[in-house]
Amino acid sequence: MRYRQPPRRPLKPAPLPKDTPLVEIKPLSLANPLAVEALLDAAFGTDRHGRTAYRLRAGCAAIPALSVSAWADGELIGTLQSWPVAHVDNNSRTPLVMVGPVAVLPALQQGGIGRMLMTALIDAAESHADGALMMIGDPDYYGRFFGFSADATSKWDVPGPVERHRLLARPVPGRAVPDKAGALMPDPDR
Repeated sequence: MRYRQPPRRPLKPAPLPKDTPLVEIKPLSLANPLAVEALLDAAFGTDRHGRTAYRLRAGCAAIPALSVSAWADGELIGTLQSWPVAHVDNNSRTPLVMVGPVAVLPALQQGGIGRMLMTALIDAAESHADGALMMIGDPDYYGRFFGFSADATSKWDVPGPVERHRLLARPVPGRAVPDKAGALMPDPDR
């Protein structure tokens, strides 16, 4: 699909800057994995693998239906991957979808491309996600534009350091966010 602005959402983001390139959002599976890694290195640095988010998705493959890419003039300019994780307590295992990283080439950051990727993900998650969405991210941005919050995550154990206010979640139709104590862990069997 091709568009300059994301489709309308219940929370209306500001219009994209006029100099935003014409962007196509496509499945991430169409991108060369080496190009994806190079883009992630450019956006986050080569030391990114030590972050808590990487521990949460260790041993998992990205979920194809919920991983998207942004292209301009045939060039990969952004990616968003989603991963199978689970909230596990003494009595239950609740599937969740970990969103991120959202990566955009540094020269194009803050031009609305990440917002386009997130909008495409949210639209796909409404019908394809087998669990609520969760992420580690900026609560002001992801809360304001996409409905994520830290309201239900305060009792979650995470395999590494995290600023609690940045541990965010968002329900999707038919999939609630667990609001009880439990451990987040990779869920590679999904």
